[in-house]
Amino acid sequence: MALNQRSRTVLTLYSAHNCVHCHRVRMTLAAKGVTYDHVLVDLNDPPEDLIDLNPYNSVPTLVDRDLVLYDTSVICEYLDERYPHPPLMPVDPLSRARLRLAIVRVENDWLTLVDDIEAGGKGADAARKALRDDLVKNASAFKASRFFLSPEISLADCALAPLVWRLDSLGVQLPREAQAIADYGERIFRSQGFTRSLTAEEKSLRP
Repeated sequence: MALNQRSRTVLTLYSAHNCVHCHRVRMTLAAKGVTYDHVLVDLNDPPEDLIDLNPYNSVPTLVDRDLVLYDTSVICEYLDERYPHPPLMPVDPLSRARLRLAIVRVENDWLTLVDDIEAGGKGADAARKALRDDLVKNASAFKASRFFLSPEISLADCALAPLVWRLDSLGVQLPREAQAIADYGERIFRSQGFTRSLTAEEKSLRP
């Protein structure tokens, strides 16, 4: 089924009700203040237009007129360039490269563990412990600046804040020495942009 005429001319995001990767894109959109059509998807019964658009039937999937994107990092970087204000990456190449590398570490070292925890099974407890231990080891990075490694909110925060929001629901309890991570989360969670990024299911993950 083809996208309707409205969807052809309005930015459209297909995302799941509770998905750390989709939340990352929604937070990027909220930080930019961009208006978009939001299509919540049941991945057990994906809509026909998503099947037509994305060969992997995966979310997040972003549609901007004739452009279809379905990799989370590509989507977030595209949005930052497509809507340049406020910028979510530093201006100078050195700082941009460092922040990009931090985002790669978040994706490879932490967000993959979230996927493993949510998948359940025998590997979930090991993933839970690995995530807790690695966060504790890197807690000092969360207090180096107001935001993660930056005085301004960035794409790194868009990747990290959804993770920190989910820690309790994932069964990851941080010790006192990781208080900097909880403090970082509270700074982000109080913002209107973060509130706008949440689905109803995600709001219920924390009291």
